[in-house]
Amino acid sequence: MNTEQYLAYMNAIVQTNLEDQVAPYAKAEYLEYTRLNTSRQSRWMKTQTVSEDLQTVLKEIKSPQQWLVITEPWCGDAAHVNPFIMLAAKENSLINLTFELRDSAPFSIEKYLTNGSKSIPKLIIRDEHGNDLATWGPRPAGCQAVYNELKERNAGFDEVLTAVQNWYNSNKGQEIQEELTKLLNEVMVRVKAVELNLV
Repeated sequence: MNTEQYLAYMNAIVQTNLEDQVAPYAKAEYLEYTRLNTSRQSRWMKTQTVSEDLQTVLKEIKSPQQWLVITEPWCGDAAHVNPFIMLAAKENSLINLTFELRDSAPFSIEKYLTNGSKSIPKLIIRDEHGNDLATWGPRPAGCQAVYNELKERNAGFDEVLTAVQNWYNSNKGQEIQEELTKLLNEVMVRVKAVELNLV
């Protein structure tokens, strides 16, 4: 799915009554997660812009790249991460951004596990030939540290959810953009090295 198709898919879920939903959205909590996530995602898209540092490295991309995001509409982290990936991809027409659902074929997440788990969202950056250049996800390091600390002390699900949500709200995408900038700078170094070897 491209960005427009993925957003339309989320909106279709939100606009469908519970009794007409298919799994997992036939469960009220999953439908509510998706409603909240749609609202949060929309807010970030309307209120945030791409940082100058990230804009700079995005402009340096001179050959086509394929960005694949493995995600699900019910995923809380995705509601905060995906908008910044979408905004970044819009900055350069050479970036082809697509979305794949984690729990549907072709199940690409199996090749991109995080410590053995199917954590999402996951961004895979590929060259124009489909070769992997980098991966990122499921969340920024600062948020991951908060998550890990809570899990280590066996915090309840709602406490973890609230703490992670508060982290994203206060950080306002700053760390996501910083990590994407660092990742893309590393990608550009590797791409240039390959080009030099081919000359």
